[in-house]
Amino acid sequence: MERLTRNPTRAAGAPPRLHVNVDHVATLRQARRAEQPDPVEWAVLAVAAGAQGITVHLRKDRRHIQDHDVLRLRAATTTFVNLELSLDPEIVAFALGSGADGFCVVPENRQEVTTEGGLDVVSERARLSALIPRLADAGGLVSLFVDPDEVQLEAAAELGAPFVELHTGTYANAAGDVKARELERIMRAAIRAVELGLRVNAGHGLDYRNAAPVAAIRAVEELNIGHAIVARAVLVGADQAIREMRFAIGAGPPADADGRT
Repeated sequence: MERLTRNPTRAAGAPPRLHVNVDHVATLRQARRAEQPDPVEWAVLAVAAGAQGITVHLRKDRRHIQDHDVLRLRAATTTFVNLELSLDPEIVAFALGSGADGFCVVPENRQEVTTEGGLDVVSERARLSALIPRLADAGGLVSLFVDPDEVQLEAAAELGAPFVELHTGTYANAAGDVKARELERIMRAAIRAVELGLRVNAGHGLDYRNAAPVAAIRAVEELNIGHAIVARAVLVGADQAIREMRFAIGAGPPADADGRT
């Protein structure tokens, strides 16, 4: 089968694509340094249930996804594989030979539980200006994971990145009026990104309750969601968890208690 190597622009009236992050399947496996659960096997199930892409983050400390997971994932599926990577030279070298279809450059702090914010594109301009063409030459679509901040968006556009992924974590963790303001901030950033010639994805902290307003932003082409889906799958299985998320973002009908539509 031919690999999906390019993501089409979101059509008018269509929902965003759902890319499922399988890192935390690997987190469970690494708790016992065992072979199961296998994030690659789980990714195949996710695609069968309607995921339109799979995302993995290869961290410097290898706390969840391992190098061989990325390579096995690439061999096991023809769907879009998105590799999140830091600017660490070792990780960059691996990424260039991984065969991934997309590369999302993210910040990485060894002490953090999960990614805590967007990449400082302004401060990292020199390294990114060298890296973006190398990733593109390796055959992948390049995205920069950024906060919904106009200065960072302008820097990303100046560097020639085709995509940005807007960090939605602050919105996801907020409540009340603050949540509404953060959603408005994401909306304005998405509009500004398009004005700058950037394509827009979004992700981090999104779940079954908060993803719909972000999915409704017309400029957002793709949502990257992981932990919420994996956590739900522990209770209802991968198939239903993904079908429920597709329904939550307007991408499919609801699933019944047996996972059937």
